[in-house]
Amino acid sequence: MHIPARLRSSTARFFALVFILQLISGTSLLLFVRHNIGDELERNSRTLVSALRDDLVADYAQEGSKGLRDLIAARLAGPGSRDAAVLLDDPVGNHLAGNIEDWPPPIPLNSGWQVVTLYRVGRAVPEQMGVIATKLPDNTHLLVGHVIEDDLRVRRQTGEAMIAALLLAVPLALLGAIVATRVITVRVEGIAETARRVGMGELSLRVPVDPGVRDSFADLSGTINLMLGRIETLVTELRVVTDSLAHDLRSPLTRLSATIDRATRETDDETALAALERVGSEAETLLQMLTAALQISRTEAGIGRDRFVPTDLGQMIEDLVEVYGPLAEERGYTLSASGRAQAVVHRELVGQALANLVDNAMKYGRSGGMIRLSVEENIDAITLAVDDDGPGIPVDSRAEALRRFGRLDPARQPGGAGLGLALVAAVAHLHGGSVELADNAPGLSVRLVLPGVEREE
Repeated sequence: MHIPARLRSSTARFFALVFILQLISGTSLLLFVRHNIGDELERNSRTLVSALRDDLVADYAQEGSKGLRDLIAARLAGPGSRDAAVLLDDPVGNHLAGNIEDWPPPIPLNSGWQVVTLYRVGRAVPEQMGVIATKLPDNTHLLVGHVIEDDLRVRRQTGEAMIAALLLAVPLALLGAIVATRVITVRVEGIAETARRVGMGELSLRVPVDPGVRDSFADLSGTINLMLGRIETLVTELRVVTDSLAHDLRSPLTRLSATIDRATRETDDETALAALERVGSEAETLLQMLTAALQISRTEAGIGRDRFVPTDLGQMIEDLVEVYGPLAEERGYTLSASGRAQAVVHRELVGQALANLVDNAMKYGRSGGMIRLSVEENIDAITLAVDDDGPGIPVDSRAEALRRFGRLDPARQPGGAGLGLALVAAVAHLHGGSVELADNAPGLSVRLVLPGVEREE
């Protein structure tokens, strides 16, 4: 049996636990009250019967059997005898006094409290009563009882009230479970939202902490804030290091390129010119790799979210088609763009990611084929796609293609560095999205999915 993931979540389990515990607690309390009421009613009836029996036995001791018969008649005629039941029989079972005609067969002649159903004299229907049987010294038999019909009625009413209370307890337990779950969920969602926004680049955010409250959530929030502070410090240091590294490495590489250019202009030796050309190309490739690697590191660290701006993504892909159009035409490709969407994104990084995808499509696509750029806006995400008609990437190699410096066929394009798709993945991560590699039948479809990005109205 398949259980939906939502019902298997921790929130659903917590809700069910609170609901069940409240029902168990309420049911246990009601059963306890009903049991105590029943015990108290029975205790009162036993006390009444025992007191009446003791009074009659005491009168027998003083007045004898004749006096006891007279006393029984007087007691049953009195104002407090509405629920009383008394029978006095002689040793052979003949009725001597009382409002019960015959000795009930199930009752021993000398027994403690029992509940039986008997007819009283002058009553048309039997009644349930609690009785005590006593054998007197002259072998006469005394049966003293108290009608418990009212007690049983109270018990039934108590049971009905308990069922009604349980029916009322179900929605109350549901409400209590909802409130308890909501209280916990709000606290957890607040922590999760802070973590999400920090992951998106807002490194200065912290989980709100009430200094007057000391509980597990306060401890958790404090610990997370310490971690976030450490992360902010490390990312800040990374920014400083990468900026310094970029400057320190780019400067000598730039000087090296300038020296190679000057040497190329000053020499006429064909062999030297060819060597200088190769060195210059490698220096340019190294500079591009350095720039791309640093850009990926900064993007993966969340640096750049403060540069998100409202962007017309449809216009962006049309501009890319216009920029790459002449080069694509020269290489035999046809570029097209379709779709409209507005979003708040890092314009430069998204543009660079799409440019990398277009470059890859022209490197590995089928000569004379189509390269299609598109943007599609759904309810919860915006998808930017670049499709080509090339050989595509096997399913088992797609994870490697997204890895930094991952190259599936280095011999096919020796000029590549394996950073193009890695930068696309880093840009997607910066926006809280992902990169999907899919079959274009034929070819490859690279989709940059940006879920939850802000829309520009």
